[in-house]
Amino acid sequence: MAADPWADLTAELDAWAAAGRQATFWWRDDDAVAPSPALDRLLGRVNAYQVPLALAVIPAAAEPALAARLAAAPAAIRVLVHGWSHANHARPDKKKSELACGRPMVEMAGDLARGHARLADLFGPRLLPVLTPPWNRLPVPLIRELPLIGLVGLSRFKPRKARCPAPGVVEVNTHIDPIDWRGNRGFIGEAVAVAAITAHLAARRSGHADAQEPTGLLTHHLVHDPALDEFLDRLMAYFAGHPAVIWPDLPTIFSP
Repeated sequence: MAADPWADLTAELDAWAAAGRQATFWWRDDDAVAPSPALDRLLGRVNAYQVPLALAVIPAAAEPALAARLAAAPAAIRVLVHGWSHANHARPDKKKSELACGRPMVEMAGDLARGHARLADLFGPRLLPVLTPPWNRLPVPLIRELPLIGLVGLSRFKPRKARCPAPGVVEVNTHIDPIDWRGNRGFIGEAVAVAAITAHLAARRSGHADAQEPTGLLTHHLVHDPALDEFLDRLMAYFAGHPAVIWPDLPTIFSP
């Protein structure tokens, strides 16, 4: 681990700037269902730093109060379809997945169609027709069905293999998750998080990852600890001060 991971990040972003390139970023936050103090802190941070936010909402549990809370929010805050109910349907010997291999395709597509329709009713034009599958997993054949139910975007975790994993579907993934899910479920630590951002940027710049896929931050506001919230403030302030950093609007990054 570098003695100063922030210095490494600065050097990487400086390399982007020296090459006349813009380091694009985007931010996705999962599992929204209702207003809460944690959501208020998230939205306050987004407003303070004027960055777009993709809020992945669980359709089956979404409350009308969440739509009311977002009604006055900046237009740069958009809603994505987070499966249907975030229920695990995988076999006990498999990793968790709501859209699990083995479930009938018509059943999974029906769930997603219901979810899309419910969020469209609740959030109107704030909804982007983008699927964020719970636990970031879904079977490949289901991806091909997404346009048939009006979903033309997909967002998972880790660098994408292709911009269009199926005809009519644009994939834009996330790459940095600052929560230690396999450990204490707290913040992974500043050094690890910053190093992960630097590594993805370096892979993009060198051609080892898709240079056109924005570096994606994945958060879960309902389980943030104070250390993570403090880090996000520092990170957003840092990004605001570097000329190579840009936050494209969400419809643009998911455009065909």
